[in-house]
Amino acid sequence: MKNTVFYKVVAVIALLCLFTAAWRVYQDGIAQAGLFIIAFFVTLSAAFRGTATLKGFSYTLIIFAAVTTALYYPGYFVQVKGFNLAGLITPLLQLIMFGMGTSMGLRDFAGVIKMPKGVFIGVGSHFIIMPLLGFSLAKLSGFAPEIAAGIILVGCSPNGMASNVMSYLAKANLALSVTITAVSTLLAPFVTPLLMKLLGGAFIKIDALSMMWDIIKIVILPISAGILFNKYLLKRAKWLEKLMPLVSMFGIAFIIVIITAAGRNSLLNIGGTLVLLVLIHNLMGYMLGYWAGRLFKMSERDCRTMAIEVGMQNAGLASGLAKTMGKIATVGLAPAVFGPLMNTTGSLLANYWHRKPLKERIGGEKGVAEPAVG
Repeated sequence: MKNTVFYKVVAVIALLCLFTAAWRVYQDGIAQAGLFIIAFFVTLSAAFRGTATLKGFSYTLIIFAAVTTALYYPGYFVQVKGFNLAGLITPLLQLIMFGMGTSMGLRDFAGVIKMPKGVFIGVGSHFIIMPLLGFSLAKLSGFAPEIAAGIILVGCSPNGMASNVMSYLAKANLALSVTITAVSTLLAPFVTPLLMKLLGGAFIKIDALSMMWDIIKIVILPISAGILFNKYLLKRAKWLEKLMPLVSMFGIAFIIVIITAAGRNSLLNIGGTLVLLVLIHNLMGYMLGYWAGRLFKMSERDCRTMAIEVGMQNAGLASGLAKTMGKIATVGLAPAVFGPLMNTTGSLLANYWHRKPLKERIGGEKGVAEPAVG
């Protein structure tokens, strides 16, 4: 009962912050409303923690608060005592990928043998649909070449671990989701640079070999270390298993803040259009991924998996690649916008499908069990 009252009080405070922010915008302009907008997102995030339905959006609201903070006070997130904070992006990503590896094992790749059709269609659709969508939107955007190239870079990136969480919530084929993510990540050092050379090369100069090595350093080596750690040491360090998801959440939020602060001026000029194009990219990925599954006569459960796996990208990796290219304030903008939007739309889609029962009794492909969903 006490907890219920607390969350209701926090919700009221959130509404007061929203009304105050609106009043400040009306009286003095949006430049004077920053603190109240930030407070609104933070308190609403806390209020959402009190309801099972909205709890999943709490982290996304914290991201919105962080982005707003970076837009209003960028000076705090560009340099600290002469140190360029963008230098933290690569090690943070490596730490996040290490954490991803600690939750994986060789069994995640065994799905290739158990369900080759689903994995082939899923990985193939992901690396065809999203890059081509990104290229088309970049062409239509009218943005400066480096900013437009960022849209393509997001599309050429592999899946992220968030897709596995969304597949679980959506009552999709969790085993297939995990395997598609694992395989697309493994292929990323070869496929992402090649696609960027073919598509992104029309906008900016791409060094495919350098990008390949960057992906190996940022993704493959840390994940491999995480898998080995999981196999041999994690049983002795259970505290780390609980800590890594929190570290990953903080790391992603901080990376988005750094990129937002670095590209603040560009975002203020093209932010609305960029958000719209990134949203279209994400939503079209879900739709075309779903219908790709339908085209190949996959089950409803597998079609849901296809939608999520195609539409959700490893935006963090795209941000890291933009940093290694020395273009964090331009190429890095689209990945910074894609991440929060993807998690918002993915949560909405997963919650919708969670409430929509499967019309067929699905056994998936041979050897795949229905995941238990709470």
